[in-house]
Amino acid sequence: MTTNSSIASIGGPHQHVGAVELDAFVKEHLADVDVDGKDVVLVVPDGTRSCPLPLLVGTLHRHLHERVASLTAVIALGTHSYMEPDEIDRLFGVRGTHADGSARPATLEEAYPGLRVVNHEWADPEMLVRVGHIGGERIAELSEGRLAVGADILINRYVVESDVAIVVGPVFPHEVVGISGGNKYFIPGVASAEFIDMTHWVGALITSSEIIGTTGITPVRAMIDEGARLIPTLRLALCCVVESGTGELEAAAFGTPEEAWAATAAVAAETHVTYVEEPFRTVVAVMPERYEDIWTAAKGFYKTEPAVADGGEVIIYAPHITEVSETHPEIYDIGYHCRDYFVQQWETFEHIHWGVLAHSTHMRGRGTYDPDTGEESLRIGVTLATQIPEEVCRRINVGYLDPASIDLAALEADPQVTVVHNAGEILFRVRDRSTR
Repeated sequence: MTTNSSIASIGGPHQHVGAVELDAFVKEHLADVDVDGKDVVLVVPDGTRSCPLPLLVGTLHRHLHERVASLTAVIALGTHSYMEPDEIDRLFGVRGTHADGSARPATLEEAYPGLRVVNHEWADPEMLVRVGHIGGERIAELSEGRLAVGADILINRYVVESDVAIVVGPVFPHEVVGISGGNKYFIPGVASAEFIDMTHWVGALITSSEIIGTTGITPVRAMIDEGARLIPTLRLALCCVVESGTGELEAAAFGTPEEAWAATAAVAAETHVTYVEEPFRTVVAVMPERYEDIWTAAKGFYKTEPAVADGGEVIIYAPHITEVSETHPEIYDIGYHCRDYFVQQWETFEHIHWGVLAHSTHMRGRGTYDPDTGEESLRIGVTLATQIPEEVCRRINVGYLDPASIDLAALEADPQVTVVHNAGEILFRVRDRSTR
């Protein structure tokens, strides 16, 4: 175990942390936390994050459930679709068999006695509690002048009404905040749509390609931290770095969300960023089935855009995907465009949820828009190879490929094409020529 300042951590870049080591680490550091007789909430990721959640929740449950008055896991959906019971079972490792053929627990209660698991019901006002307000002047300071609009901070009722809330989950390079994790599980994870939209729009104004993978306190991270500090609950975090593709833990840190995030973000920036010597011409991002729509599968674009040459293309290959977004239908109306397309026509688009506008810009990348000519120039192309029909793709301003026409083996043999398997987690960048 290593200690960085006051933060305890284990593991490190390209290391593996086993279940026994994790158990001892969690046991040691929970011993110092006043949870006896308290209501405790675990704030956990949804199914779009690669994470050994059964290991993490099982370890925390083992050392909490006999001490606490109640234990609840709130799934930090942000504004993603609510998870169905069978999806929750899979997320928590219930039903079916393990890789070795042994049976998994049949129910959540069998796996985690006394644990209640709930979605963050972001669309239900009754499940949100106002914890404070951040004024427009303060938002302007935090966003470095990009936005000067105040906002109420509304947080999931289970979190606000608990005594202790423990974030449990991984950190990855992220298109809005820089590096995900920490207080991001509170905002946007269990917050209201309004402030989620604001933080995402600030990220869009910066642009995904500039902010993604940044380990410092970005303007979006500053807004998130400011809002999280208004939550009256004791906030803690077990932040992790997860080896992409295997689910193995590389590192973990326990402490305040700010401390645990900083310790693991540094590891993620080393293990989850791949530098290439020359920019890619064409990328085929093969999306895992944990991404159920383009709203989430767009991460295949976010993570590869910085490494694609001008005039290049990213193909999102996801034959299982049938829709752009279930919860944000506005995207079908506005389509995908660069930041300046919206900024230069703000009076036309200001009424659209800013989070939808942000998503649009994130997945269309850098470009320019001339309001005099109406011409939009985009740096690279985006093509969907999904079950979304060609006419829909054209309407939302992206290309179309029939997924049945794609031969991954042949593409991998083409030196002009880069196939990225399990896309959406590893960030690709071109190495700075001055450092070569």
